[in-house]
Amino acid sequence: MSEAENETVMREMLSIQGVTKTYNAGKPNQVEVLRGVDISVARGEVVGLIAPSGAGKSTLLHIAGLLDVPDAGKVEIAGQDMAGRGDRARTAMRRAGVGFIYQFHHLLPEFSALDNVVLPQLANAVPEREAAERAMMLLEKVGVGPRASHRPSALSGGEQQRVAFCRALANKPGLLLADEPTGNLDPDTSDLVFDVLMGLVREEGLSALIATHNLELAAKMDRVLRLDAGRIVPA
Repeated sequence: MSEAENETVMREMLSIQGVTKTYNAGKPNQVEVLRGVDISVARGEVVGLIAPSGAGKSTLLHIAGLLDVPDAGKVEIAGQDMAGRGDRARTAMRRAGVGFIYQFHHLLPEFSALDNVVLPQLANAVPEREAAERAMMLLEKVGVGPRASHRPSALSGGEQQRVAFCRALANKPGLLLADEPTGNLDPDTSDLVFDVLMGLVREEGLSALIATHNLELAAKMDRVLRLDAGRIVPA
């Protein structure tokens, strides 16, 4: 690798190159979802991804986060080419390097807000005391600290999603992937919670690829990409 290429690798947190994905390949009802997608996200950069329904954004995020495998192309995270890696290596990268946020919070209902942020760290072999301290620190940053002992059912929708943000960042990932992270909230709450998310991302120094249909929210990011008919087109 040349010095220039090595510098590019070190600068990029996420690199997606020539990624394609087709479901039911070779069958009459096959669907070509991604058609040679190229995306790069620099270290510390927040990139917005806007797309109409059915354009393939969720598939793209799943591939970027190593939850799905492309038919062709490659995905590099923090300079590591994940093509051909086994399940164990992909799982290890997801646990240590990638945080996920979805439209619905998916918190564990039987556990408190604090426990929901502690548990991913315990799964990553973080000592319990250290995990609890980081969990509380994150919850306080997003304004949910006083309600850390409450279960999700006792929290508002905005509070639940803030806890989900903290859970995604619990293991100090370098890359955050978010799929309509405020899409389940009313407009006023959505704006407030999104600002909380952006503040947390900036403070933690994360790279992020955030899918949203809200153009006003997308405008708050460093750069905006548009996915349409399986390709990246001018936003």
